[in-house]
Amino acid sequence: RDTGQFRCSISIMSTTLSHTKIKDEIFLAVALVGLGMTIGSLLTRYKAKYKVPKVWKDSQGKSAFSSTNRPTAGATFTKPLPRGKHALQLYSLGTPNGVKVTTLLEELILIYGPAVEYDAFLINIYQGDQFSSGFVKANPNSKIPVLVHYENGFEPPKITRVFETSAIMLYLCEKFDTKHVFLPAVGDPLRAECLSWLMFTHGSAPYLGGGFGHFFSYAEEKIPYAINRYSMETKRQLDVLDKHLSPSGAGAPYLCGAKLTIADFACWAWYGSLVLGRLYTGSDQFLQVKDYLHVLLWAKRLDARKGVRRGRKVNRSWGESHMKLLERHSVSDLEALEKQEESLTKPE
Repeated sequence: RDTGQFRCSISIMSTTLSHTKIKDEIFLAVALVGLGMTIGSLLTRYKAKYKVPKVWKDSQGKSAFSSTNRPTAGATFTKPLPRGKHALQLYSLGTPNGVKVTTLLEELILIYGPAVEYDAFLINIYQGDQFSSGFVKANPNSKIPVLVHYENGFEPPKITRVFETSAIMLYLCEKFDTKHVFLPAVGDPLRAECLSWLMFTHGSAPYLGGGFGHFFSYAEEKIPYAINRYSMETKRQLDVLDKHLSPSGAGAPYLCGAKLTIADFACWAWYGSLVLGRLYTGSDQFLQVKDYLHVLLWAKRLDARKGVRRGRKVNRSWGESHMKLLERHSVSDLEALEKQEESLTKPE
């Protein structure tokens, strides 16, 4: 109701109740109920607009990450990272950024075998594990995933740290993909196309995750402008992919045409999860992802791959028991989950 109607209704109710001894607070509550309004909606409608201060001060609203977000870097507590038996040590979580790397690792293992075996330890970003002294030493930016490579055995090892998903994926391919299965060789024109689409995801996904996902799913206060802004950008990105993956586009069946590359694994972790309805509850309907038919077909194509299915499960701490593996130390860990899954799908 507009302000005039609101004042008129208050005046009428005030006259009616003028001879009662009701307290002002009770009177206001009754008046608002009579108007079919709530205190929350009233405050939202008439609250003052945010005024940008001259100097920023932390006043973040509540979200899933409120307890760990801060404007400074560095460790907040002392704790070394655990270390397994393999040369490759991954510290991650089964979010899209983590899945980028684990899908590639599992696909490489299927081709090159034990040489690419790795240990994967869970980093709970909701509890602040990424701010331990050990993790910050491996990644000063305190973001998952991070890879530590102990080359030449354990004593004395040559230690290489790699952070940022695209850097990790390139490093793994340059070290282990000697046949150039997932990363075209230097000098191959397809390499530039692969790197372009790899960086497309690296630069675009933050609008999907940190933008759309945050305001649509995590932020306690739903801000129309923010949700509309990032929904529009996410749909634009989906349309870029859909046109590229169409029969008339330069892609199809994969981002680099007939060749499956690391660009597909990186992009699938975010945009494949989105169109398959796995990313943010209700977002598939909200964004009408079924309209992006070519992206959906591409996502299903990758989803059917053994390495991709395995990579999805690593460092995953939620969902059904056969779909999550908190820590990974051998391919047998995943084989055990696959047997469990088979037993659930067998007819009685």
